[in-house]
Amino acid sequence: METIKKDPNKEVLKRRAEAAFVAPAVAEKRHEKGTLLAHERIAMLVDEGTFQEIDRYAMHQCRDFGMQDKVTYGDGVITGQAKINGRPVYLFAHDATFVGGALGEVFARKVCKVMDLAYQAGVPVIGLNESGGARIQEGVRSLAGYADIFYRNVKSSGVIPQISVIYGACAGGAVYSPAVTDFTIMVKEKSFMFVTGPEIVRTVTGEDVTLEELGGALTHNSRSGVAQLLAEDEEDSFYLTRKLLSYLPSNNLDAAPFDEDGLDAEPPDSADLDTLVPLEATKPYDMHEVIARIFDHGDFFEISPLFATNIIVGFARLGGQSVGIVANQPKSLAGCLDINASVKGARFVRFCDAFNIPVITFVDVPGYLPGTQQEFTGIIRHGAKLLYAYCEASVPKLTVITRKAYGGAFDVMGSKNVGGDYNLAWPTAEIAVVGAEAAVNLLYRKELKEDAGGSRFKELVGEFRERFANPYIASQEGYIDDVILPSETRAKLIAALEVQKNKRIDLPKRKHGNIPL
Repeated sequence: METIKKDPNKEVLKRRAEAAFVAPAVAEKRHEKGTLLAHERIAMLVDEGTFQEIDRYAMHQCRDFGMQDKVTYGDGVITGQAKINGRPVYLFAHDATFVGGALGEVFARKVCKVMDLAYQAGVPVIGLNESGGARIQEGVRSLAGYADIFYRNVKSSGVIPQISVIYGACAGGAVYSPAVTDFTIMVKEKSFMFVTGPEIVRTVTGEDVTLEELGGALTHNSRSGVAQLLAEDEEDSFYLTRKLLSYLPSNNLDAAPFDEDGLDAEPPDSADLDTLVPLEATKPYDMHEVIARIFDHGDFFEISPLFATNIIVGFARLGGQSVGIVANQPKSLAGCLDINASVKGARFVRFCDAFNIPVITFVDVPGYLPGTQQEFTGIIRHGAKLLYAYCEASVPKLTVITRKAYGGAFDVMGSKNVGGDYNLAWPTAEIAVVGAEAAVNLLYRKELKEDAGGSRFKELVGEFRERFANPYIASQEGYIDDVILPSETRAKLIAALEVQKNKRIDLPKRKHGNIPL
């Protein structure tokens, strides 16, 4: 009797449909909550029609603890390659409809495969995360799977950009991989990250804390600094991911995308810079207004805008070239550097240096934040991280002092002596060891005891400002390359960047330095 053979083409389509199948009731329930399926997230993130799935038919081999009835294609994670803004990427998306997106041996193997492919191809890797952590049923194999992923995260660090987007609740091992990646995006009121959930916290410590308070998107964007970007919804998370990638090179050997129209992209109101900074040293202003009047089209993509608001970091373009910006913010803590600001700035500078993105620094800093709280929690150690990052960075470093540059904070913020290539000052710049009032109080302490009316104090402060608290003394000594009109800043920076873009320096042969952690 002749055997009827199956149509192999139909078999492919049948199995492909089975791999992509999600029960309508499950899909409907997620959609009612405003939550997308893993396949839907990928489709909305990448360029249309470019996603090619890898390992769609993979299945776990665990048959214990009830897993024998939970076998499906893909094993809870979708992996593959695609294009974003026309540029290739590798990505993976946790499928929380299968055992809560928990990671098992096959799941980990799939993720590791695309991470290895991304590393060897020199393209970014993006993780769309929604996982409860290790799959308990697979025991040590799940733990080993996480370790395999962590190892690749570290191996790829500084070689290819790694971006994590968090959806739903991620716990345990599912949060440590994102913590090692370069940027983490969370969705407002929908994303959660924690090592242990509220129930365990309540049992172990007695603290009564909600899911949102413990590990919500706002908590990690504003208080812990674990996440760098806050999305309004899932659609916004895709926009932020695409926007972020537009400033980044594909790897540490490539250049970031260049905008050919950059030279003709002078922002509006650039002439306002000449009067933007108040003459009164104690009067605040918004450094965002300075940035918006210098860079192409006035566009600025800020990183960690809710965390350590006394320092601003982010990406922009200058004459078409992608640059990283670090700036003190006089509107927050008067622009003082504290622990959080130092850590935030240091990590950003090191990222830019790893991927050859020039760093442009705007300085208005009265010093490091004083106080017992800062000293007891390690301002010396953490403050040194920013110093270390600037000294270590070998990319072009351009610095503009807009107003105050006092004490050790002057040194740290891209000064000439920590490798600044082109250092400018505005006429409003005040460069000194300490502010005029503090200096006079220290230097003329005995004389001022008899200054009942305070007239002598005012006179001495005026003399100090005239002699020391101005940019011309530093310029005479070569610590400032030029004193310019604020409205000239864009043109000066573009010219300096053009010359320094192929900067080369000789670095000592070593395995790596020992940054103060």
